[in-house]
Amino acid sequence: MKKIAVLTSGGDSPGMNAAIRAVVRRGLSLNMEVYGIYHGYTGLMNGHIELMTAGSVGDIIHRGGTMLYTARSLEFKTEEGQQRGIEQLKANGIEGLVVIGGDGSFRGAQKLAQKGFPTIGIPGTIDNDIPGTDFTLGFDTAVNTVIDAIDKIRDTATSHERTYVVEVMGRHRGDIALWSGLSGGAESILTPEVDYDIEDIVKRLMEGHHRGKKHSIIIIAEGVCPASEIGKIIEEKSGLETRVTVLGHVQRGGSPSAFDRMLGSRLGAKAVDLLLAGEAGKMVGISKNEITAVDFDDVFNGKLPVDTEMYEISKSLSI
Repeated sequence: MKKIAVLTSGGDSPGMNAAIRAVVRRGLSLNMEVYGIYHGYTGLMNGHIELMTAGSVGDIIHRGGTMLYTARSLEFKTEEGQQRGIEQLKANGIEGLVVIGGDGSFRGAQKLAQKGFPTIGIPGTIDNDIPGTDFTLGFDTAVNTVIDAIDKIRDTATSHERTYVVEVMGRHRGDIALWSGLSGGAESILTPEVDYDIEDIVKRLMEGHHRGKKHSIIIIAEGVCPASEIGKIIEEKSGLETRVTVLGHVQRGGSPSAFDRMLGSRLGAKAVDLLLAGEAGKMVGISKNEITAVDFDDVFNGKLPVDTEMYEISKSLSI
């Protein structure tokens, strides 16, 4: 294999640039030509493909987002769209493709692999919601972004003696809420995987208030329900002044953490090695600090465990 390409698809996440850089420079070190595909699968179908050099990926490891830009494409889900993409790859002499993204991006990559075009996936999503890997690119940075916000919110919560409900990303997976809630000292954490008891939440708040606690922080994943609803109920039932903060897309931006830079670099290099070894239809991930390769079928059919131990720890520490 002498020519490979890399693209980013779906939602952006910190660490994608580190992975792009690793794919390009690992490929160049192995005497391969490496192409960047701009604007995801849409750019692939439209031929937005450019030969990369070592300089093309200089000064990007510390930058958030993706230098290749990203997009979601309904057209690529069709047989015609996938065939257009393969034709563009073959027209440029490209023999293998690295796709950085989440579940939807991997399904597109699997379709290419099933049609005989070698693909390897790198899990890039802040939600940490991909089976087969302990961590996804961008999760660590997103958690640190939330922690920074919680620390700032706590300052004003203390000054005004208020309860704050902070909504974080996570439609189907609550890892951002769980990790940031535990490490940020939240009184309660609400995630899509675990049912919550609003009466117990209010009871815990009141117990803290009667003990002399001046403020409280509650973290809720967006997939549970709007934070505004929880905030209204808490204020009505407790009588405590309550405010709501929705962090939104700020969680996706920012300079990637050292962990995400390292993870992107390791996964990107491994993806190139797998293509060179003739592997296809797999995702590179990390398990117990070892870089692994998992078949796309196992990724799609896998189940994410719910870390009940972390929930119990958070409850026992937030008294």
